[in-house]
Formats: sequence, structure tokens, C-alpha cells
Amino acid sequence: MTLDHQSTDGVLRSVGEAEAYVASVCFKHGPPTLAGVEIEWMLHRPGHPADPVDLGAVRAALGPHCPASLDPASHAAPLPAGGTVTVEPGGQIEISSAPAGSLEALLGALTADSAHLHGLLAEYGLRPHDRAADPVRPARRLLDLPRYAAMECVFDGVGPHGRSGMCSTAAVQVSVDAGPAAGIADRWAVLHELGPVLLAAFANSPVQHGRRTGWKSSRQACWLSLDPSRTAPPSIAASGTDPAAAWARRVVTTPLLCVRGTGTWSVPPGVTFADWVSGRVRGGVLDRPPTLADLDYHVSTLFPPVRPQGYLEVRYVDGQAGADWALPAAVLLALTTDTVVDRVRELCEPVRDEWVAAARDGLDHPGLAAAAAALFPLACDVLAAADHPLTTAPAPLLDRLREVTEQRVLRGRCPADEADPAEHGAGPTTAPFPPGLYLPQAGRGPARPGDTASPTTRAAEEDVA
Repeated sequence: MTLDHQSTDGVLRSVGEAEAYVASVCFKHGPPTLAGVEIEWMLHRPGHPADPVDLGAVRAALGPHCPASLDPASHAAPLPAGGTVTVEPGGQIEISSAPAGSLEALLGALTADSAHLHGLLAEYGLRPHDRAADPVRPARRLLDLPRYAAMECVFDGVGPHGRSGMCSTAAVQVSVDAGPAAGIADRWAVLHELGPVLLAAFANSPVQHGRRTGWKSSRQACWLSLDPSRTAPPSIAASGTDPAAAWARRVVTTPLLCVRGTGTWSVPPGVTFADWVSGRVRGGVLDRPPTLADLDYHVSTLFPPVRPQGYLEVRYVDGQAGADWALPAAVLLALTTDTVVDRVRELCEPVRDEWVAAARDGLDHPGLAAAAAALFPLACDVLAAADHPLTTAPAPLLDRLREVTEQRVLRGRCPADEADPAEHGAGPTTAPFPPGLYLPQAGRGPARPGDTASPTTRAAEEDVA
């Protein structure tokens, strides 16, 4: 796609120009040949679970690998196998792999980098949690950066769970190529339709801030509690709908979280990118027309379950214990191959909108349990067939996936159902968590907790061009 009347100075002058730019870059067409994984962990000191993360110790442990967000003078050297380290607002630590052309290479590099990173942290008394939500400590932002200060302010305006999501949770994120142009819509759809099943099967955060929340994935419950234009799953597009155009419309109609500037990055609440580029709002950091760089940065402040960035970043899986982060990566790659995608969509169809139930109930939900019981053996079969480098699993990984399938998935269990010694003192749920899920649907008001119809946003459907 080419841009109509694209500016040569990088300044955007119309909503249509902004939408055209986003639509032209969000899906990079081509055969699916690469994949990547990001692994997040929350850190703690054994024997001192309530102590906040000591960023000084993290900085010292990381040494030359320390990101600039923690040490502005650092060169942020890659880890030995090529991964890069980042630190999240609450002190969570993350490895982002380099793209790899085979599952074996991807897992080998991340396994080596994880071991190296954990060794560095252990020298300073820091270990990763096995859960995807902090079981003890309250949500507390540790990084004092303008982006995170603005994010905290926006999230606090919605409710208490945004701060928990940004400071007290960890995920496994899998990135895959968007694929050929002719198959983009189907690939986009299947990644979302798989979401509730994989969220339920890998739910791993039943305790947060010292209490049992009543949700198998408290992490995803936090993200489902925020403004839907920024974090909610989209409705599954009808056949023939252009997902690039729909994503572009969503981007420009989502309120700004922040705008980079010299002082505070905060913006007035509710101002969308469309408002800014059209000139309807001016003043402060908005007292100039936006640029392509501003639009790219705005895209980075949207946190839906799947985020297109040329490639497709799948964000809905809880962090896993030990080396089990490799399981969702392998399952996702297996179940999005062309040979099985039609069958996968058929199996997911009855539960494709069950995001709330998946986060709350895990595989206690009969429909999600039935879908998982069919999909996980299918993933094992694809990986055993070894028909493509990205779906050729090392034998130990395939053995582990078969074990998890038999001992957990086929029994309707998820990681949240397993005991964790760190949670033995957790109190019972004393109030609904979250107190309300803001998942409005087209043509009606906010959904009640437990509603499972596909969430959309009215803003994403308004014609603002």
C-alpha cells in the first residue's frame, strides 16, 4: 500500500494520512520464516518476599547488559546468545530473543541467555518468580521515567488494576511473521481465536498482592480491566474485512497515553491521535502537528492481546515456571501452520470470545477444556511431524509438551491449579477482583463481569476521517 499525499517532512496533516501509514506498516507480507520470544519474570530475594526489588542490585548484576532505562550510560550489550535485556516499570526483567528461523535455534538461544541472566542475578541474591503475578508485594512503580509516569496516571484514572498489570505481572510473548498478503486476515483471526484457549491452558497467576483473586489469570484480568480501545481483544473480523484498515482505525481513535517532550509527557485525558492530527486539540505537548515518529510511538502504547508491528506480537500468555515458557511458543507455532489452521479455527470457534471466562476459570470452563483437549494433541502431532524448521521441536521439549498435555490439559488443569509454596499464606478473596470489567460492546453499555461476548469499542467504529 502507498500513502496518499504522504508528507516528505514526516509531519502528519490528516487522519486519513495517519491511517494509511499505520495500515501500510502493520503487516509485513511474506512467508512465515522467523519467530521470536520475550520472557518476563518478577524478581524476589529468597526469604524476603515482601521486599521491593533493589534496582541497584539489578543494575550491578546486569553489568554491561543493563538497559539504558536503568543506566543511561550503559551500552546495553546483548546477552551471549543474542538476546537483549529490558527492565519493566515494577522491576520485572525481560529477555527479548533475536529472531530465529527454527524452533530449535530459538529455544536454544533463549535457554542459554536465560541461564546466563539468572546466574548474574543469583550472584546478587535475586531469583525469578514462578508465577505471572506478584503473590505478595503491592503494585509499585520503580522506574522513574516519563513514559511510565504518564502510563500510571492514565491507568489510575481507570481503576487500580492497571498499575498492577504494569508493575506486578509477567508474560511470555511470542512474535511471528504476518505471512503472505492473501492469508493475513486468516492468520490474524486464528491468533485471536486461539487466545482464550491458550490463556486458559497456561493461566498461572491465581494470587496477587497477598490474596487469592478468584481468577486463574489475575494478570490478564488486570489488562481486561483497562480502557478497551487500548487493551481489549477486537471482534473477529467478518470474511473479507481488511484487518490492516481496522487496526489503523483503532490506533487513531485510541486516546493518547503520552507524547514525548521535554518535561511531563502527560496529555489531557480522552484526546485521541485523530484529535491531535486533525487540530481539534492544541496546547502543551500537543501544540504542534504530530509526526510519523509520534504515531509510531503511540502504537507502542496500545496493549491488545495481539499487536501488529510488521510482525504479530502475541501477548496473552501468562509467564510460566522454569523452562516451561517454551511450551506456549511451540504450541502457538504449531497451531498456526497452514496445514492445520482450518481445523484449529473450527475447534476454537465455540469459545473464541471467552476471554473473561478463560482468565477467570482457566480449564474449569467446559468449552475451553474441550477445545484445549483437542488442540494440544494436535500441536504435539504437528511438532512430531517436523515439516518446517519452526515446527520441529527438540525431543525434550516434545516430551515435556506431551507430559503437560496428558497430566494437566486432558485433566482440565492449568498451572494456576498447582500449589506454590510462596502462596501458602495468601488470604481468601474478600471482594470481587476486578470489581468490574470494562468490556463495552457495540450498541450497548459496559459489560458486566462474566459477560463473554466479543468486546469492541464504539470509537473504533466511528468515521473520523
